[in-house]
Amino acid sequence: MIKVIAFDVNETLLDLRALDPAFEQLLGSAALRGQWFSQMLRLSFVGGFTSQYVDFRTAQRGALAMVAERAGVAISEADVIEMVDRMTSLPPHPEVPAALEQLRTTGLKIVALTNSTGEVADLQLANSGIREFFDDAMSADAVRALKPAPEPYLAVAEQFGVDISEVRLVAAHSWDITGALEVGAKAAFIARGGVVPSPIGPQPDIIGSDLTEVVGAIIATDL
Repeated sequence: MIKVIAFDVNETLLDLRALDPAFEQLLGSAALRGQWFSQMLRLSFVGGFTSQYVDFRTAQRGALAMVAERAGVAISEADVIEMVDRMTSLPPHPEVPAALEQLRTTGLKIVALTNSTGEVADLQLANSGIREFFDDAMSADAVRALKPAPEPYLAVAEQFGVDISEVRLVAAHSWDITGALEVGAKAAFIARGGVVPSPIGPQPDIIGSDLTEVVGAIIATDL
């Protein structure tokens, strides 16, 4: 029986497309925002694989420098800091507040589980106006192991005093879904922008095009 719903934050709940105008202005192309986010993930994951932990904010700054260099654009340290700071003021996807409000009425515990640092996570949830829907906000940075490593998912189970099988992760990233499933949690995948879950390994039992659809399926499945 599911007792806790854990939400990824970036892209799952908050809309990174809000950064596109800033990427257009700084680097000349909004398309580089996607490259930056992918590069940031790679830097973070390599840090985990090599036992050289890299927090998300450090990875974001390093990735932006790399993307700018590849694009042949000179940027300053101040430019890097300003862009990364924009991560704290992202808006939610349009359907997110109402869907979270609906889920809040079920009695399920709701937690944000993000690879962002705790300080950034708190600012993101507060500035996007959705903090009130969560019982807690947890950062993988606290356990020095970023998702999809097992530790962040297990930390949620420990925090709420439940078995990992009683936790369901909601995310828009296949790597996050896989990490949760491999450690024994359930998962729900949001197929934003046509993305699809990985065909390799265990599969999520809930897939929806947006959070409204996913929350509806959670209510039908887990209550």
